[in-house]
Amino acid sequence: MKRSIECMVIALAAPISSAAMAQNMAQPYPARALRLVVPAPPGGGTDILGRLIAHKLTEAWRQQVIIDNRAGASGMIGSEIVARAGADGHTLLLSFTTHVTNPSLFAKMPYDTLRDFASVAMVGVIPNVLVVHPSVPSQSVKEFIEYAKARPGKLIYGSAGSGSATHLAAVLFTVMSATSMVHVPYKGATPALTDLLAGQSQLMFGNMASTMPHVRAGKLRALAVTSAGRSAGAPELPTMAQAALPGYEATSWFALFAPARTPGAVIDKLNTEVNAILKLADVTDRMRSIGADAMPMSPRELSAYVESEIAKWGKLIKASGAKTE
Repeated sequence: MKRSIECMVIALAAPISSAAMAQNMAQPYPARALRLVVPAPPGGGTDILGRLIAHKLTEAWRQQVIIDNRAGASGMIGSEIVARAGADGHTLLLSFTTHVTNPSLFAKMPYDTLRDFASVAMVGVIPNVLVVHPSVPSQSVKEFIEYAKARPGKLIYGSAGSGSATHLAAVLFTVMSATSMVHVPYKGATPALTDLLAGQSQLMFGNMASTMPHVRAGKLRALAVTSAGRSAGAPELPTMAQAALPGYEATSWFALFAPARTPGAVIDKLNTEVNAILKLADVTDRMRSIGADAMPMSPRELSAYVESEIAKWGKLIKASGAKTE
């Protein structure tokens, strides 16, 4: 008798539970404010792009998009928050290049980069620029490679830190050009750039936004950008591939991710809206002001790109012995 009553209760509750679930699923997305986790401190390129996208999404959807800066551990602190969040599209991550280099630089991570995230939309790329001190006579990448080969182990390049995007761009260069140079890691790109300007080092693969003002002031010489195509921020510069090294590409990129198992319809809506935002003139202008170029992709294209980047940098990191500090 008791078992029969329990069965009746379950049977009556099931339709109610199903109806409630269907009602929740039927709610238009977004149903409330969104949280955009930026795993970087305020003021940098990642934060600027995050706030730009958040502002435009807020305008388009009439739902507040709140920036949550969670810097630290090469982006892993903020990324873990999103990996563990509810998969309803209301918590998103604006990640960057360490998203694909961390798996090879860290023996243990609090999440699986491929398994725990759904690709949403590529926002943009910021090329690095190969810049040399004026004391280096080379006027082109080819000339610089010849100059470096004639001085194995003599030239010094600085970076923002071991395993950073600026370091790995240089490692890729030395591997592809068969040159040997001395790496000096700094605690950030600014002190590395300061020493380059002072002549303490001879070259650097620097962020476009921070290096090009010094190039235009005649304090440094730019030889090429590291992106696959020429950058709108410095269209006069050839790509590394055009200049001397076919197939070379090493950029800082920024993309949106959601927790795994986020509904496909939500992913598609986000992707469509972000790609539309990237076409707005004021957005393009703001991105170019920090050296960024829009690079819209579908979710499937972004997933394939992430997988290829993990494989590419994993192989290079293993071969070079690059490690985090």
